[in-house]
Amino acid sequence: MGDLFTLPVLLGILYSGIRLATPYLYAAIGETFVQNSGIFNLGVEGIMLMGAYVGFFVGMTTGSLWLGLLGAALVGLLMGLLMAVVSVTFKAEQGISGIGLHLFGMGLSSLLFKKTLGGVESISGFQPIKIPLLGDIPLLGDVLFNHNLLVYVAFLLVPIAAFVLYKTTFGLKVRSVGQNPQAADSLGINVAQIRYTTVCIGGTLAGIAGASLSIALINLFQENMTNGMGFIAVALVYFGSWRPGGVLVGALIFSFVNALQLWIQVKGINLPSDLAVMMPYVLTILALAFAVRRARQPAALSKPFERGEN
Repeated sequence: MGDLFTLPVLLGILYSGIRLATPYLYAAIGETFVQNSGIFNLGVEGIMLMGAYVGFFVGMTTGSLWLGLLGAALVGLLMGLLMAVVSVTFKAEQGISGIGLHLFGMGLSSLLFKKTLGGVESISGFQPIKIPLLGDIPLLGDVLFNHNLLVYVAFLLVPIAAFVLYKTTFGLKVRSVGQNPQAADSLGINVAQIRYTTVCIGGTLAGIAGASLSIALINLFQENMTNGMGFIAVALVYFGSWRPGGVLVGALIFSFVNALQLWIQVKGINLPSDLAVMMPYVLTILALAFAVRRARQPAALSKPFERGEN
């Protein structure tokens, strides 16, 4: 067990944790916008799977990772739009429609994988970019400032999302629609338009989250490769009290524990592998049990809006 507390291993855990937080941040920041507007999207996992497949397939066939990323964003946008139509226009029960979207994405990505790839293949994904000067800081330079572009953008999204939600007119509209859509409607805010916009933003970022796995972190695609990440991203929104900063803290805690269990297996430490794999999920359940108690969710979350209702 002492092997875990050497400086190289601790730095390795820190480096891995930062990388592993990337897909969670994209998906959870997107879902933060969605839930702040009053929509509950459990289909994040399915969108991530489709984003991962499209990003990988387009990147591999065209030779352009940027086209792959664009394809993942577009498929995420389309699936977000589908969720908005079902939940906002048709006012379907959001939990059920989200699960349906998840199953659709999981099934379609698996079918397309078998028809177009047939087996697991790898790709040369986005390469690390060392930030000048900062990357030369002893010990921490390589750990913090030597990642691929999608990692940097994921962390940059946190202050951007916070600024948009709390310092802009659009953010005020999003939060007002999530708290009291009737009052927002009486002030002339188009509730449906705001909710459509946020669900599409969330879908786009979930698609990019999937692509960050297949063409930036793991650099391959296989069936069900997200392995519950979309559901964890939804949980992180609750953990973070519907605030981007809280989501960042939750994503880092989860990813560092995940990195720890990977290093436990790499080092061959005498700990059952199943127990090691369970560690991040057990921590998430415990964290949520305490976080939800102190959090106040948007009052209209998961409630369809009907004009004229009190």
